[in-house]
Formats: sequence, C-alpha cells, structure tokens
Amino acid sequence: MEIIRDLNELLNWRQAQAKAERNVAFVPTMGNLHNGHLNLVKAAQSRADQPSVLVSIFVNPMQFNDINDLARYPRTESEDIAQLTRLNVDAVFLPNEAELTPEINPFSIRVDPGELAAHWEGAARPGHFTGMATIVIKLFHLVQPQVAVFGEKDFQQLQIVRRMVRDLNMPIEIMGVPTARAEDGLALSSRNRFLDEEQRRTAPLLHATLLDSAQQLRLGKPLDTVLKNARNRLTAAGFKLDYLALCRPDTLDPQLTAENGILLAAARLGAIRLLDNQPVVIE
Repeated sequence: MEIIRDLNELLNWRQAQAKAERNVAFVPTMGNLHNGHLNLVKAAQSRADQPSVLVSIFVNPMQFNDINDLARYPRTESEDIAQLTRLNVDAVFLPNEAELTPEINPFSIRVDPGELAAHWEGAARPGHFTGMATIVIKLFHLVQPQVAVFGEKDFQQLQIVRRMVRDLNMPIEIMGVPTARAEDGLALSSRNRFLDEEQRRTAPLLHATLLDSAQQLRLGKPLDTVLKNARNRLTAAGFKLDYLALCRPDTLDPQLTAENGILLAAARLGAIRLLDNQPVVIE
C-alpha cells in the first residue's frame, strides 16, 4: 500500500493510474477506522471494473463548529494504516492541514450546500455541511476519482454530496453503502468509543425506536402519534433529542403525513451525539 502525504505525491500516483488505464475508487474518511469504514473499502474493491482504491484520512476542521469536539476527535493513524494494509488497499492519502486548508480562518471560497442543509444536521451544526462540502470537492478535484464511496449512516451528507456532484456536472459516481451496525443494532461510529458502559447499553434503543416507528407507520398509525411516542420513549431512556422526523429522501424536507420516506434522528447520551436513520416504505 502506498502512503501519500503531500499533493505532489498524490499527483504522481493519480497520473500512474491514468497511464495504467485504471479507474480510481475514492473513500474519504476522517480516520479512527471501524468496520463501517472498512465496508466502504470492500464495496469499492468489489466493483466489476476493479478500480485502484484510494482512502483519505483527514480530520476536517472546517466541519466542526465546536473546537472541543475537534480536539477530542480520535486520531489513530498507525492503527488505521494497519487495517488498510490488511485489506490490500492500493493507497492512503494523509494530507496535512496546511496544504488542504490554507489560511483556514479567512477561507474565502466555500461551497454552499443550499436547501439540503436547511434542516436537521445543518440546523443543529451551523456551517458543518459548508465545511464538509468544501473539503470534499477539493478532494474530488485532487483525486479525480470515477467513483466515491460514502456510508448511508450520514444520510444527509450523502444526499448533499450527490446533489453537489449532479449540480456541478462532476463526472463522479457517488456510491452509498448501508449502515454498518453492532450486533445489538447500534450504528457504528468513531464516537461510540466514548460511551460509558451504561450509555452503551442504552444506545441501541435509538435504532430500535426507529425500526418500531417505521413499522407503526406501515401499519397505518398517524405520523404525529408515532413521532410523539418515539420522542417520549427516547427521552424517558435518557436521550436528549436534536431531531427525529420523517423526511423526503430527495429533498430532506419534513413530511407532515405518513408517506414513503426516511426517518432521521440525532440524539445525545451525555456528551456523545448519535445519528441514525431508517427508511419507511408504506406502499
């Protein structure tokens, strides 16, 4: 596995792939890799065109609106490289902040994610999706992949990246991969490591509640009632909800009646923030 740390090395690697007429599948991450990330890599490797797979690891300061959250985000470079080596990844890109985000405070050119960022994570974390989209489009420009792979756990992020690529006519296929979960249903996340034992026992209730809510909607229960019961159940268990809503998958607008869509949720257990989602198919 080639370890790339600066932009000139990345350019040389990318030119070599083009010369060999190999497509590139790109998996952007912030590191602290778990099985969810590794599933993204495996999905890229399983493609019929057998692309070269490049994984990036970069903790993007632009998408954190809490400096303390940025400081405590786990950085596990050696372990991450070892995991990617075992998977026979072709290359890993570890850019330094000075090259990728020069003069970050006066950063004058940013990507506006538009109406897709108006609700949910966009409202709870102002500036998060602007920071995410700005760095992702820079990485796309540098890597020039034919396909980029993202997890469906961060559903709003996935939809914003898809819209960005479509609206800017970027020749990149965006591939979504289903959420990886622990045996008890908890969506895998780098932040799960900070849950204490009691919180870890409680955390799977978020997914269980979404599954139950989706089933209730399929059975014809009114949306308001289902959402109220779900919120009450989670609050009683100790969650502090940022949001729980049924949305249109394409626009992420909240739905007012029970229809096909996706349940989106974000909730805190103590200081740890958990995200999850669940499709709802009524017809």
